[in-house]
Amino acid sequence: MIQLNALFAGFIVLFAAAALTRYGLARMNIAYLREHGHIVPEAFRDQIDGATLARMRDYTVESSRFQSLESLADDAILLAVLAGGVLPWLCGAIESWNFHAVWSGTLFIGILYAASVLLDIPFSLYSTFVIEKKYGFSTITPQLWLIDLVKSLAVSVILMALLFIPFFALIHWLPRSWWFAAWVFFALFQMLMIWLYPLVIAPLFNKYLPVKDEVLRDRILAMAEKAGLRAEGIFEVDAGRRSRHSNAYFTGLGRSKRIVLFDTLIATHSHDEIVAVLAHEIGHWKLRHVLKQLLLMEVVALAGFYLVYRLIGWPLLYETFGFAGPLPYAGLLLAAIVLKPAAFFFTPIGAAISRKYEKDADRYVLGLVGSTRYLAQALKRLAKENLANLHPHPTYVAFYYSHPPLAQRVERLQAMDGEEVVKVRG
Repeated sequence: MIQLNALFAGFIVLFAAAALTRYGLARMNIAYLREHGHIVPEAFRDQIDGATLARMRDYTVESSRFQSLESLADDAILLAVLAGGVLPWLCGAIESWNFHAVWSGTLFIGILYAASVLLDIPFSLYSTFVIEKKYGFSTITPQLWLIDLVKSLAVSVILMALLFIPFFALIHWLPRSWWFAAWVFFALFQMLMIWLYPLVIAPLFNKYLPVKDEVLRDRILAMAEKAGLRAEGIFEVDAGRRSRHSNAYFTGLGRSKRIVLFDTLIATHSHDEIVAVLAHEIGHWKLRHVLKQLLLMEVVALAGFYLVYRLIGWPLLYETFGFAGPLPYAGLLLAAIVLKPAAFFFTPIGAAISRKYEKDADRYVLGLVGSTRYLAQALKRLAKENLANLHPHPTYVAFYYSHPPLAQRVERLQAMDGEEVVKVRG
């Protein structure tokens, strides 16, 4: 059973603070939207009318409430698992089978992952077939949803085995220095996944075909060549089989690097708008945002691995949560549970860095394409199609948003384009 001590008290305080902050921010954001959501921002008046704005508000409110409910359920389940002694019981059962520590740890993680997937199914079904369907986004069939679930489970099991078996082996064979070796392995594994994803994993779920529109393809290739970026191909993905949401992105690493356009984007946006969106993505690559974020992630991961190493060797961690003694694979999970609420409060730092990168990539479009007009048009169209929130609370933005709020971003792009026009005329 749980021991009521200083460690547990500190964990509960942080856990409650994180939960209340998440809930408070969500409520604050909804209240702010209800207060301002009837006003169409000046920059969007050529795209959005009152009826559309009302749908945007309703979608944001309903989605936010559901996410809060899901988060509350996750918190309640975690506390029930901790209070009910489920983890010590599960570890005791696994240890009774006398497996090697590596296999015991892998089985422990696998069982908990399977349980989390099963518990998430009702939420996924409701989100996909009720909320997303209600607002005209979801196009997926129950059969395809089930196929996706099975494929995701299979891929996750394989990847988890490839990750955790070596991970637990390092803990077993290098008890004093595993944290550094595991960090190196984790970094290499991440790089492998970035390279492998577009070639092996993504095609399991969608069809990726070369873009049929030769004019569009040639314009994109010319722009990429102008930027000095070589992509192995420009692909159209059949995202419309599952959702009407639109997007475009770069993916891969080295020879697996490719440009991907959602078929929904191609169907609803002009060539100029698509080229401008991709110019923004090229800006991230040319300004080394991807590399900088990856390096920052690895620095944080190194600190995290060392902190976990210190925690799993701490007997009080196990005593607090009802374990008879140290058990490294259980300690990894306990350390993650204890650290997660504290890590939550660092979210605004990552969000602020990301927003800075987005602004820089927007400005890069001006130099590459010569205008930010079409990017602004694309963002307005995307906001309308995706029923985005045009009135997020500033505090919510500061805490969560990886991109500047759409209204501010479009206004900034229009002002930027206006400055360039004045400069050219002058």
